[in-house]
Amino acid sequence: MPDTFTNNMDNQDSVPSHQGFESQANVVIVRYGELALKSTGVRNWYEKILMKNIAAMLDSRSIPYSLIRREWGRIFIETTDSRAAGAAADVFGVVSTSSALITEPDLESAARTCALLGTRLIREGESFAIRARRSGNHSFTSADLGRNCGDAVWNALEKEGINPKVDLSSPDKEIFVEMRQNLAYVYLETVKGVGGLPLGTQGSMVVLMSGGIDSPVAAWLMMKRGVMIIPVYCNTSPYAGDTAKERAFDCIRQLQAWAPGYQFTTYELPHGLNLQAFIETCDRKNTCLLCKRMMYREAYEVMKKEGASGIITGSSLGQVASQTAANMHAEIYQLAIPIYHPLIAFDKSEIVDLARRIGTYDISIRPAGGCTAVPERPEVKANYDLIVLEEKKLGIETMVNDALKAVKVLKL
Repeated sequence: MPDTFTNNMDNQDSVPSHQGFESQANVVIVRYGELALKSTGVRNWYEKILMKNIAAMLDSRSIPYSLIRREWGRIFIETTDSRAAGAAADVFGVVSTSSALITEPDLESAARTCALLGTRLIREGESFAIRARRSGNHSFTSADLGRNCGDAVWNALEKEGINPKVDLSSPDKEIFVEMRQNLAYVYLETVKGVGGLPLGTQGSMVVLMSGGIDSPVAAWLMMKRGVMIIPVYCNTSPYAGDTAKERAFDCIRQLQAWAPGYQFTTYELPHGLNLQAFIETCDRKNTCLLCKRMMYREAYEVMKKEGASGIITGSSLGQVASQTAANMHAEIYQLAIPIYHPLIAFDKSEIVDLARRIGTYDISIRPAGGCTAVPERPEVKANYDLIVLEEKKLGIETMVNDALKAVKVLKL
């Protein structure tokens, strides 16, 4: 994989226009966090994947760029499109971004650019501050850089008839200067990124997708940690209607927007006959526990087929009757399956906030009706031994095989 990505884009005027900073900015600075802690080889690999993912995000939103390049500790997107910083901030692994102006790596050029921005940014009565940092080998310090740029802004404002004020603690306006070895960058703000690790660096996992509020958020959080997801929807018809399935599929499509460049493979498994067997053969209060254990078994078969590494659920401890500590123990008893619960300690309000952030909340709250197989009084303190005895009444292996024979593999 190359160290740069190029895209077809009309040649941009080397001299930026003077109609506002956004129209002048000609590069986006991309910062990352945890990647910098990796060994050199791993960091190199992660950075290349992050660059590929950034390129895919920009392409998915039709944002033009001429080049994506990297230097030590930074990735740079050469573009004049004001949307680029926000788009790059939505890429997993990105901590923050800034639209910036490129200038030469010397005190005079940086000061001149800051002065130009200052006269357009700072109004009478407003205070300002210069935030300067440098990396590489220079004959001046960060303090020298900040002082020279500050003096230039001060003098430029005085020439404009504005009485300048400096406030380093709580200024009205800030100008940031980042001096590197080969170029310098001047910017006005920072866009917070989603953070995490680049998608695709931690393999893949199956996610049990219900379409409710929780499971899409759980999937997104694992994507944030670099995991590519394989959605599995267990269709409980006739105990749930088609609206439940469409809601789940729309959540998957929304998550797909966070993973441009990757195509989800979605599995739809029939689950209604399994529920019917549980209801007719076993103690009614155990229906939900038996249902979840069967879903784990079916998802495990998908996991093995796909070469994935685990199963993701939207379970949050104590949130509903089926998610008590005792029940969650019973759900996995004697099942040698790697299961991940990224929401296990989240409050519902925290989950809802995340669902709104990632765009799945409005989908998940659409009316779909509840599962009619849920017992009136579900078990909340399950005895894991008794659950195993319940399953002996059933042909579990045959039920799993029958579901897998009828599976639908979809590209939504």
